[in-house]
Amino acid sequence: MLHVSCFMIKELHNKLISKEITSVQLTEEYFARIKEQDKNLNAYLTLTKELALKQARKVDEKIAAGVEIGMIEGIPGAIKDNLCVTGVRTTAASKILDNYIAPFDATVVIKLEEAGAVFLGKTNMDEFAMGSSTEKSAYGSTKNPVDLERVPGGSSGGSAASVASGEAVWALGTDTGGSIRQPASFCGVVGLKPTYGRVSRYGAIAMASSLDQIGPITKTVEDAAIILSVISGEDKMDATSAQSPAKDYTKYLTGEVSGLKIGVVKDYLEKLTGEVKISFEKVVEKYRELGAEIKEIELPNAKYSLPVYYIIMPCEVSSNLARFDGVKFGMRAEDHEDTQLDFLPEDRNLIETYLDSRRYGIGAEPKRRIMLGTYALSSGYYDAYYLRAQKVRTLIKQDFEKAFEAVDLILTPTTPSPAFKFGEKTADPIQMYLEDIFTITANIVGVPAISVPGPTVEVDGKQLPQGFQLMGKWFDEENLLRAAHAYEIATK
Repeated sequence: MLHVSCFMIKELHNKLISKEITSVQLTEEYFARIKEQDKNLNAYLTLTKELALKQARKVDEKIAAGVEIGMIEGIPGAIKDNLCVTGVRTTAASKILDNYIAPFDATVVIKLEEAGAVFLGKTNMDEFAMGSSTEKSAYGSTKNPVDLERVPGGSSGGSAASVASGEAVWALGTDTGGSIRQPASFCGVVGLKPTYGRVSRYGAIAMASSLDQIGPITKTVEDAAIILSVISGEDKMDATSAQSPAKDYTKYLTGEVSGLKIGVVKDYLEKLTGEVKISFEKVVEKYRELGAEIKEIELPNAKYSLPVYYIIMPCEVSSNLARFDGVKFGMRAEDHEDTQLDFLPEDRNLIETYLDSRRYGIGAEPKRRIMLGTYALSSGYYDAYYLRAQKVRTLIKQDFEKAFEAVDLILTPTTPSPAFKFGEKTADPIQMYLEDIFTITANIVGVPAISVPGPTVEVDGKQLPQGFQLMGKWFDEENLLRAAHAYEIATK
């Protein structure tokens, strides 16, 4: 038996074409690993073993017939549970979608299936992607494989934990304010948020439509480039999809950053303390050694990113989650025996049906954001909150445009601290929201960003992962991946 968790996509691809292992054997080995350890991690909500083995057999038949296979063919991965897969339960980790079986595939799922990928299952997440710890799932928390007493980050915590623990070679996540990059940092893996519009959002359960983006979580930058090469490209089913041609992003992984100008944000540097500051300074010094030019830059309006995000995002949440009413999608309150109803089914009207279904089916954090957004959009407050936030969003984007006239990339920590313990921040939502302080700007302005493992930091006598983040110009994933890869191979 191979120790599958040690191998990357290209290595497994070579083992498949050399017939050292079959895709079915590889898939079975991953399911055995999931069975052995996921009872402790809770990274998966639904396993799709029958589908996975069917996909794997197709690849093995092609190899046996001497047909050339693509890089991702036969390689097992996982899908976040807010991305639709035909015939598979898709809950977004919410009770209101407990019985929802997707009738269609997300575009990214279609692209991966056409490329021959194998789907192991659907991963756990914060409910409707609202959270930074995967403690907000209606189906229990996911644990960090590095330290089971700590959170894996969120909202794509299940995807990050599955890759970090060797329960998947790759995984898809969604990122609205850092939900790919922050869990990647906490779990010691790579997380990529592409440029807004680079990857189709069709088939993703929307949280905040102007901020959401789908991207990969992988063990290495090269693996992230391989997955991005498959899932990116224009899609007529998504009106926000950009006219960006598909390309092989692995061709840009030269290992060279000499001549690249990398900006570090002066305000961020001044706020860093302790082990995180030391870790980040080591990353900056490594890029200097590799030949990059480090320049201090200013993003004067970036300090408003958090309040801007927490106005725009809840407003869009309020709109997007209105459809989950127990009538058009998901369950009605009476579908579950343990529901305590405010209104008897035979007595209540349509509004009362909505109230009972949403009261039972939607958790506390989505309710909080729905109420915030509904208030900000209400008559008399729209101009004061939502419209003003959009104007400041434009100012933040202008800061980035000016900064990118001077530098090619912007370097920051991914998170203000390494993974925290369960329950440490749940009592204070503001403390949880501050986990996104370095990541949300990329979503607000739509630029691509990647989190890469940097030097670990010591907490309570343990070495914990700490990621750093690179942000690139709009639709310049090439330089972003090149710089991330150069650091990765230089530090092994």
